[in-house]
Amino acid sequence: MLELQNVSVIFNKGTITETLALDDLSVEVKSGDYVTVIGSNGAGKTTMIEAVAGTVSVHSGRIMLLGRDVTKLPDYVRASHIGRVFQNPLAGTSPLMSIEENLALASLRGNRHTLRLGVTGSRRSRFRDVLSELGIGLEDRLSDPVSWLSGGQRQCLTLAMATLQKPDVLLLDEHTAALDPKNQELVMKITDRVIAEHNLTVVMVTHNMAQALKHGNRTVMMHQGRIAASFGPEEKKTLTPEHLIARFHDIRSAVFTDRALLA
Repeated sequence: MLELQNVSVIFNKGTITETLALDDLSVEVKSGDYVTVIGSNGAGKTTMIEAVAGTVSVHSGRIMLLGRDVTKLPDYVRASHIGRVFQNPLAGTSPLMSIEENLALASLRGNRHTLRLGVTGSRRSRFRDVLSELGIGLEDRLSDPVSWLSGGQRQCLTLAMATLQKPDVLLLDEHTAALDPKNQELVMKITDRVIAEHNLTVVMVTHNMAQALKHGNRTVMMHQGRIAASFGPEEKKTLTPEHLIARFHDIRSAVFTDRALLA
């Protein structure tokens, strides 16, 4: 479904602040995979998401989606294939527009825009059905401005918008990190249900190691722009957050030792 082939991303190239964010990164996500991605700050997790979405330019390597090279395609072209939920609950919606207007925009993603009405009777009926599946009462608030919603409600709405037209790949970039524990649990419960109902292919970045192990069928650990470790479904069952932390420290120590030897 999705493959990154030897992808490198460099920020501020040629300056004193040049940073190698992705270092010859290769990773494959099969159809139906639900991959959770962990790693420390600066490991390249969000950069990988942005490279797939097309909001960050790749300096070398290729990004393949459904066997098609999309490396050079702009983000608005990829939008018809990729759904995304951001870390910031304010980023995925338009606050001054109503709930149904936001959903109308999402329903037209990837299509040619015209001057026809975005919110029609048939679409409103569909939006109500979609929101009712979330189980948080938004189906009765279609005309409310999104600015009236809480952070958790906005993330649930963004998730509905991102999956309204079943995407080939759903990208979740720490989409519960800005929420309180109660809303984190709510959003993850709805996330898992939506993914299962639509059989989506998912890449979810998270800092929460317990969350990474609990959800999905595969977990990968990133470090310094590369995949440092990968755990399949059977291995995940035997792991704990403490195991992951220990593995991460082992990896960091090994990198430090290698650099010392090569210095």
